[in-house]
Amino acid sequence: MLQPRICLRQLQHLRTLIPYTPLRTYAEAQATDHKPPPPITATSTVPEINPYESSVRPEDTPEPPFQLRSYKPRTPGIRHLRRPVNDHLHRGRAYLPLTFPRKGQHIGGRNNSGQIRVRHRGNGAKRRIRIIDFHRHAPGKHTVERIEYDPGRSAHIALVHNNATMEKSYIVAAQGMRAGEQVESFRA
Repeated sequence: MLQPRICLRQLQHLRTLIPYTPLRTYAEAQATDHKPPPPITATSTVPEINPYESSVRPEDTPEPPFQLRSYKPRTPGIRHLRRPVNDHLHRGRAYLPLTFPRKGQHIGGRNNSGQIRVRHRGNGAKRRIRIIDFHRHAPGKHTVERIEYDPGRSAHIALVHNNATMEKSYIVAAQGMRAGEQVESFRA
């Protein structure tokens, strides 16, 4: 602890002896002679057209405002915490006929004889896997009943029922999809 201070005092003493020596400590800011780059000038005034863009510009289509929920800084961890507001998500349980329990995959670090082989694993919440209809073979229109959170994927899922047969299924929810909307498979 004393040696850095002694070194600094010796350096400051040398600074008084040699007045024009640039001496800088660790925490001081250093002035630079940085010149900004020259401005970029456009060689042509014709705007480039991307053939892969759609003809609808983003400013023509109104988009709902993206809202973030902020919290009171009760602890340092939530001082700058911002989470999206998902008020459209269903707050209840999943539709149980379209789920199955996750058994056998979470064996808690035990081998086939039940002995612990990996420590500090086990417990945790009981999880249910949602069965998602990725193929969408059922024809006709479907009505979105609700949008749910799925812990097994990063996207939300939608519970839909077929208007003709009233059969329910889960699909991956598109962005902006809400309850009460009509969806139809491209195969229909």
